[in-house]
Amino acid sequence: MTGWRIAASTFIWHSPLTTDILESRLPQLAAWGFDAVELPLENVGDWDVERCASLLAELGLESVVCTAFPPGRELAGAPEATQARTLDYMRAAIDVAVAQGSGMVIGPVYCSVGRSWRLDADERALINSELRENYSKLIDYAGPRGVKIAIEPLNRYETSVFNTAEQLLDVIGDLEADVLGVNLDTYHMNIEERSFGDALRLAGDRLLHLQVCGNDRGTPGGDLTPWDEIFSTLREIGYLGMLGIESFTADNESISKAASIWRPLARTQDALAVDGLAFLREISRRY
Repeated sequence: MTGWRIAASTFIWHSPLTTDILESRLPQLAAWGFDAVELPLENVGDWDVERCASLLAELGLESVVCTAFPPGRELAGAPEATQARTLDYMRAAIDVAVAQGSGMVIGPVYCSVGRSWRLDADERALINSELRENYSKLIDYAGPRGVKIAIEPLNRYETSVFNTAEQLLDVIGDLEADVLGVNLDTYHMNIEERSFGDALRLAGDRLLHLQVCGNDRGTPGGDLTPWDEIFSTLREIGYLGMLGIESFTADNESISKAASIWRPLARTQDALAVDGLAFLREISRRY
């Protein structure tokens, strides 16, 4: 089998993403040898979708659209009007994916990042019911357009909705598996899962996208993450999706606060991407 396709998130350097940034960053990623790119859509219209599609095709890069859920984007536990606006944002993200040939929308598709509160059994059941209803609406929109949606559990400090693969699968389990699945992230898994291998096996063929970074949210490789366990399990479950390097920069005030990045995590952000790519290529060859 060939190695996994490796992507870099533009969050490593930038927020928000713009057309000018795409025109300089995408050729660089292609020159370094990346196969794909994660494109964070903080707000609809941040970049020229047609220009992006042209660049991706010219450079031979695949892409996924990464959602952003700041305060006010809520698919549960919020007024109906707020949920409706969030559904509109998600439909727009799906439209961007279609226009760019991305095929997948990923991210914490539920409640705003940073929103955490105690959920008793009754409130959790209500939240889960609202999410299932809204996921069904998104399935109806994304499915006919050939787009998959991969939902990402975040750690306990960023949300109280989904922290583990098991929690997420308990809610989406019988929803349309051809459209709706799981986006795991090794950073969050390191905090919340008891076993990388068991979590990946549990996700199984519902795993649509895997984001990879070091346990400190820096460069994958040379850190405490059990990479051999991860890669052997990926091969065991037959995972064929991307490996997306997602990290953030301390040089951008808004992104450093949102992701709690208070110090540099590599010599440079370019080195984080290039060294991470080299590590992922090397370990992929072993599996």
